[in-house]
Amino acid sequence: MRIEQLECVAAVTRLGSMRRASEALHMSQPALSQTIGNLERELGVTLLERHRSGARLSSGGRELLPGIIEVLDAVHRLRAAADDRHRVRRSIRIGTVHAATVPLVLPVISGFRAARPETQVELITARQADIQEALRGGGLDLGLINVIDGDDPPPDLATVELLRGRAAVCCRTDSPLARLREVPLARILAEPFVAMRAGYLMHRYVHRLLDGREPAIAYSVDGAEMGKVMVAQGLGVTLLPEYSISGDPLERSGVITHRPLATEGPDVLLVAQHSRTRQPPAQVGRLLRLLKAQAARLPHDTEN
Repeated sequence: MRIEQLECVAAVTRLGSMRRASEALHMSQPALSQTIGNLERELGVTLLERHRSGARLSSGGRELLPGIIEVLDAVHRLRAAADDRHRVRRSIRIGTVHAATVPLVLPVISGFRAARPETQVELITARQADIQEALRGGGLDLGLINVIDGDDPPPDLATVELLRGRAAVCCRTDSPLARLREVPLARILAEPFVAMRAGYLMHRYVHRLLDGREPAIAYSVDGAEMGKVMVAQGLGVTLLPEYSISGDPLERSGVITHRPLATEGPDVLLVAQHSRTRQPPAQVGRLLRLLKAQAARLPHDTEN
């Protein structure tokens, strides 16, 4: 009997189908079915009842499930304890799309490092899909990404909301847009626009908001930080979550500002994600609690 076999049974039980379990475990369905079948033959018990609509525990599986969970919990505790000892000596790796990095992340990792100087914190900038893939594969411990309110969270990643806000127009403080209380969409279409590249959430948001209309894209950039720098240089305007602009050094220095859109759009959320299939180290849990506490101090709309 192998731990992986028990994890397969637990995944199917939790997700309700072989397909979803195979996706979460990054296994093919035939390999998953064979793994569970080998365990059933070894135990002499049919654990799962398979149907076209999904899979569920058999009566024998229900009797054995508490024991399976107990074994997996013990293994997870052992792995977490060993992982903590190892991670204290190396680092915690955080993937971020760079939204709200300055006002949210920097105070947290500064305080975390002051309390635990033996632990290195690595910040890796990447696109959302790359961050989520690294979380699944163990290359990252924690991911900070943007989502549009209503997006379905991945079932294999635990998701914690940190910040929530409207999309806002980011412009220079001497721009005519800065004198408006709200910015109509027509003004966005008329301005040189600094767009996020495909793969970034605000690229999808802008196309959804404009419903097929095209802004006058002057530049395409990788991420909010470069977008704000280009706005500060007077190269155009861009659209970002409010929380990505508020408290930014360029805003504090009076170079850029933001104005709400006259057209109501869905909220944008900054969330923290980590893998559900492996127990996060205690250090990551502490860091997540610090992020939540710091997020609560920042000005934003929240619905926890």
